[in-house]
Amino acid sequence: MTKRALVLGATAAAVTAVTITGAGIHLNKGQAFFRDSPKELVDEVWQVIDRNYVDATFNQVDWKAIRSQYLNRNYKDKEEAYKSIREMLKRLGDPYTRFMDPTEFRNMQIDTSGELTGVGIQLAADEKTKKLTVISPIEGSPASAAGIAAKDIITKIDGKSTEGMDVNKAVTLIRGPVNTQVKLTVQRGTQQLEFNLKRAKIEIHPVRASVQQSPTGKVGYIRLVQFSANAAPEMRAAIQKLEKDNVTGYILDLRSNPGGLLYASVDIARMWIQEGGIVSTVDRKGISDKEDANRRALTDKPLVVLVDGGSASASEILSGAIQDNKRGTIVGTKTFGKGLVQSVRSLGDGSGMAVTIAKYLTPNGRDINKHGIDPDVVVELNEQQRQALVRDRDKIGTTSDPQYVKALQVLNQAVSAKQGTRAQTKN
Repeated sequence: MTKRALVLGATAAAVTAVTITGAGIHLNKGQAFFRDSPKELVDEVWQVIDRNYVDATFNQVDWKAIRSQYLNRNYKDKEEAYKSIREMLKRLGDPYTRFMDPTEFRNMQIDTSGELTGVGIQLAADEKTKKLTVISPIEGSPASAAGIAAKDIITKIDGKSTEGMDVNKAVTLIRGPVNTQVKLTVQRGTQQLEFNLKRAKIEIHPVRASVQQSPTGKVGYIRLVQFSANAAPEMRAAIQKLEKDNVTGYILDLRSNPGGLLYASVDIARMWIQEGGIVSTVDRKGISDKEDANRRALTDKPLVVLVDGGSASASEILSGAIQDNKRGTIVGTKTFGKGLVQSVRSLGDGSGMAVTIAKYLTPNGRDINKHGIDPDVVVELNEQQRQALVRDRDKIGTTSDPQYVKALQVLNQAVSAKQGTRAQTKN
């Protein structure tokens, strides 16, 4: 498993297909053996956890006793083995370490630079309540258009209760052929809402950039919705174009960005940060792999980063690096709080698994897992404001967006201060 295949998504599963670059299915010569021997598959999963899992105590579970328990069972088919594997992994108490049957694993490998099939929901099991919780809808998706929002709890899928339901099971129920319907029942605070969604193919370009006018000149506004395989090249092209447009500063919008690939967050951080640390990863042996800036930043102009509770994982690496290096100002609300890294690997029968192998720390050594990044400037949205933006996504990044308005105000102050410093230097 290469470093470029490490995953930082906030989701236990996605109801769209997700690419894990470099983690393709590589079946070995023992493929047929694994198909005929479900018990060997159970042991393969156990071995992967035993060698790589981030917590050497395995959530205070006797992992060797677990092996004996599950290998002493007889499995009549692979479906029974799959059920036991999921049951075994639940003992770790980690929603991000999960098993995927061959269909789920293939779904996870659809190229993110192409079309995604689904309703566009990033989904996870809440660590405390275990309820199926929406991390964020993907912009332009059926879920986003219908008004499903981050933190919504999915209580029913086509009338079937999700109480105690495995995330992978929920994903299987929600996915389906394009143009077919799925009904989701959602709990939002005290409200119970129903959404009839039509499944679709969703083309995702993770970067959207534009030039905005401000009192101090032109501002580059960049919205990054996902750290997918093509996020870094699209970000590079956006910054280079905005530099040619002579913008005076930048607003980087990471709101509702659930994360993605580790290397994408590092590559993008290097475009903004000239020197200093970006992130370090620490496995259970305490080995730290540190990533630093490479003195190849594309701009040194003032920067404001917008975040919210849907900004997770790779978004938190990027905003944490910018904050710790004092490269820009973080505006919005506290981020999601996922400081864990997964690797995704194939198994002998064509199934796969994601394993939490490390935690990450910001350049100043902060562990943000279950806490998140605290903004430098807090701007909360009330329910009315949030719903207005949900109903009309075109208002995001405009004067109808209170968090953007504050970000623009903070950026203008930084631009004015920089212009004033330059004027004094010339005098």
